[in-house]
Amino acid sequence: MSRSTRTIAGDDITRSVADALQYISYYHPADYVRSLSQAYAREQSPAAKNAIGQILLNSRMAAFGRRPICQDTGLVVLFAKVGMDVRIKSKRSFAELVNEGVRQAYLDPANPLRPSIVSDPLSKRMNTRDNTPAVVHVELVPGNQVQITIAAKGGGSENKARFTTLNPSASVSDWVVDTVSTLGSGWCPPGLISIGIGGSAEKAMLLAKEAMNEPINMSELMARGPSNAEEALRIELYQRINALGIGAQGLGGLTTVVDVKVASWPVHAASKPVALIPQCAANRHLTFALDGSGPVELQPPDLLEWPQIGGDDLKVSGVRRVNLDTLTKEQTASWRCGETLLLSGKMLTGRDAAHKRMVDLLEAGKPLPVDLRGRVIYYVGPVRAVRDEVVGPAGPTTSSRMDEFTEKILAETGLFAMVGKAERGPAAIESIVKHKAPYLIAVGGAAYLISKAVKAARLVAFGDLGMEAVYEFDVQDMPVIMAVDTEGNSVHNSGPLEWRKRMAADSIARSIGV
Repeated sequence: MSRSTRTIAGDDITRSVADALQYISYYHPADYVRSLSQAYAREQSPAAKNAIGQILLNSRMAAFGRRPICQDTGLVVLFAKVGMDVRIKSKRSFAELVNEGVRQAYLDPANPLRPSIVSDPLSKRMNTRDNTPAVVHVELVPGNQVQITIAAKGGGSENKARFTTLNPSASVSDWVVDTVSTLGSGWCPPGLISIGIGGSAEKAMLLAKEAMNEPINMSELMARGPSNAEEALRIELYQRINALGIGAQGLGGLTTVVDVKVASWPVHAASKPVALIPQCAANRHLTFALDGSGPVELQPPDLLEWPQIGGDDLKVSGVRRVNLDTLTKEQTASWRCGETLLLSGKMLTGRDAAHKRMVDLLEAGKPLPVDLRGRVIYYVGPVRAVRDEVVGPAGPTTSSRMDEFTEKILAETGLFAMVGKAERGPAAIESIVKHKAPYLIAVGGAAYLISKAVKAARLVAFGDLGMEAVYEFDVQDMPVIMAVDTEGNSVHNSGPLEWRKRMAADSIARSIGV
């Protein structure tokens, strides 16, 4: 064996993967916190500023409590650059070493992470219960180290990934901006947009996915100016995407993205494949290297970099308190699009699998195991509780996935209202108006903060569905925003439109020196 060759124990890879996944579950990257803090300081939209404030407060609480930033603790994606002078001592494959680390991290009794991976995607879709397998990419490179970049990618943002093949002369910038304008807010902004250009269909997607984990440096880039075409495109897209006015959580505002990443690769002369992948506000990733001296040692970040945002900073004028236990149709009809409500009392939970099962029962003429009449349902799949917690981090899931079930549920159960994340589609809004059952949103990216509003929780139906089971939560002052009122007005339409007009007017004013 040559002097430069190093042996790395397989167990060190497993232990490092497990520790890294635990670390990124509760520590945001410091560069993201700095960028989001800057966005909070300059935000002029009250609703968007409040949403960013909740994300920052949640981040600080999760860091101190060492509990997940978001209830969707992600699909594990790993990029490994393995030095060709490295010998990995193990009888397991590299993927098996990684998956054992994933298993240990997600089943850690001190901080269990929500397993979201299902096997047999075409039919049974059974949860693997330990979040394995990970998606693993390995590249052989010169050297005697193993560099690993590991990320936990949320489903809401992953579902918004897009791909196209443009004509060689077509504008990448125009396609990206047009595409982002159609994504809605289910990817949970403010976050990042990552673009891969060239290679082939699969290479473009890999370029975008890997570039997403690079450090946030848009402020520095804009200060010094671009040095190549990729950097010029990054700045152009950053400005054009933010000018869409989508804002935090799609509420309308100045900041939709804190950075844009671009990576390119040589391509066939007849092709221009382009991949777009959004990164949500959880933004969980970490890069480390192993050199044979043992597993990685991760040091906690300097939490003084987290802004001192408290509950008083998030208070908004005109807030309305709602008692869920005495709720009436007259009250829900008086809620107006964009206003903030504080919910107290008992609400039900239920998301994709629970909704499908309820609709199947209704179509079969069978009774539901829980009465929805006069109730509010929260689209959530929380993390398992530990220690003295009532419930683990419990942020909202993307509501559009429930759209196909909405008409049946509202028509046959007497449900009063729904709480989730992001916009609803036209058919769901039509049902909301028809049945006078409004839709509210909680802030995606504030899962740990929201869980503190839950004072009691009990299982009421479909226990076999795990995190997708139906629970009854007893909440106190849970903050939500009216997103679609009983007249069909949607904050996800009105908010971005207002801020897009404002920013366009400001741009024109600056151009003529006003």
